[in-house]
Amino acid sequence: MDAHPPTGWTELEGSLERTFTFSNFAEALAFVNRVGDAAEGADHHPDILMHDYKLVTIRWRTHSADAITTKDHDLAVRCDALVVG
Repeated sequence: MDAHPPTGWTELEGSLERTFTFSNFAEALAFVNRVGDAAEGADHHPDILMHDYKLVTIRWRTHSADAITTKDHDLAVRCDALVVG
């Protein structure tokens, strides 16, 4: 596993974290739903915070390993691909 967070992501309190900004609430919510679908498909679930109506903060961490794992890195990169527009 690459020891560095993916581009645009930071390591914070043992998690990979990134905040995404959208044009409006509907776009932010649609992104959250796409991330949720990807998480379900991978059976690996992030913490998701929607705030200020158009901001979405995602945090990936593998709780069973008590660490950031390759799966977290892979899903962080997948989140980046899920941003539309």
